[in-house]
Amino acid sequence: MTTDSVRVMLVDDHTMVRKGLATFLKIFDDLLLVGEAEDGAIAIKLCGEIKPDVVLMDMVLPDMDGAEITHMIRQQFPHVQVIILTSFKEGELIKKALEAGAIGYLLKDVSADELARAIRSARAGRATLSPEAAQSLVETTNLPPAPGLDLTEREREVLALMVDGLSNAQIAVRLGVSASTIKSHVSNILSKLGVASRTEAVTLALRNHIVT
Repeated sequence: MTTDSVRVMLVDDHTMVRKGLATFLKIFDDLLLVGEAEDGAIAIKLCGEIKPDVVLMDMVLPDMDGAEITHMIRQQFPHVQVIILTSFKEGELIKKALEAGAIGYLLKDVSADELARAIRSARAGRATLSPEAAQSLVETTNLPPAPGLDLTEREREVLALMVDGLSNAQIAVRLGVSASTIKSHVSNILSKLGVASRTEAVTLALRNHIVT
């Protein structure tokens, strides 16, 4: 083992996965396995005790998800870099992990050499994304915003009552405002949702879970 070894900790709830990664780390003289954790609580505790350079983190764990654990580790131990190593390549998960402070996002079918390079890069403060993760992230970033995000709290209230089948007059009575105010709210709702009728607005609201 070299004096400049990268201290690595594994966080995965599957024993066989951890064993496989431990075996892989032995191949490289400069990578040193210093700890293993099967859930988030143990991972955070160990980070304080063994002070790894890099954590290989699964995205799905028994007590919390990998992004939550990453966020907590990065807050408490900012010198520790986290690489997400998972089977999931959904763009939203990748975005969540990176926002939590992960420096890398790799899929579990990554080659040994690629993973070793990512670990070394992480210790040096350089990010690594698998090609699949990068593509998913680009696709997610380019998606149009979900309908209804720009509705005000009162407009959501009105829309919820529209979903319940209330007329403008009934909504006005329920909310204690004038019918003309409700008419204005409904007009704004239709415009923001990009629909032409109350029926379309209700259908869109239900389909996209805009209101509960």
